[in-house]
Amino acid sequence: MAICLVSRTGRQLQRYDHMGRRQVVGCIPYRYRIEDDGTISDELEVLIITSQKGQGMMFPKGGWELDESKTEAALRESFEEAGVLGNVERELGKWNFLSKSQGTFYEGFMFPLLVKEQLEMWPEKDVRQRIWMSVEDAREVCRHWWMKEALDILVERLASPLEQKVEDELSGFQS
Repeated sequence: MAICLVSRTGRQLQRYDHMGRRQVVGCIPYRYRIEDDGTISDELEVLIITSQKGQGMMFPKGGWELDESKTEAALRESFEEAGVLGNVERELGKWNFLSKSQGTFYEGFMFPLLVKEQLEMWPEKDVRQRIWMSVEDAREVCRHWWMKEALDILVERLASPLEQKVEDELSGFQS
C-alpha cells in the first residue's frame, strides 16, 4: 500500500454550508492505555496535537472537501495531522463556531477514531507534535470549547455499555 506523505492544500474543493460557513471535520483519536506488561487497561487515552503555529493543542481537524465523505475527511485529517489510522465511529455532533484568528464562521463535525496504527512518518510530522494523554489532561489543554464538548460526548458514549454495543456493530459495517 502506498501512502502519500503530503497534505492536501488549497480551498478549491472546500465545502461550505448554505450560510457560507466553511465545513470542517475532525476526529478524537483514542485508545485504551497499554500497561508495561502489555495488557490493555480500561483507562482511556486521547491523542492531542499542536497547532501548526504552536498556538495551542487540539484534536486533528480540517476542511471537508467535495470529493470525500465526512468520514473520509476525518480519516484523512487524522492521518495528515496526527499520523494515526483506525476506525471512524458514529458522529459525535455538529458545532458552529467563530475562528478568532480568521474572524470567520465554521460548521464543524467531530468523530471518534479508534486508533489501530500509529505511523512514524506522516505528512505534518515536521510541523506538529502529538501527545497521548488522559481525558482530563486533554480537556484542560484543548483550546477549542467545541472540541471539549465533543470529548465529553465521547467519554459518555464509551461509558455506556449499550452505546458501545451499537458502536461495535456499526463499526463492523463500515469496514
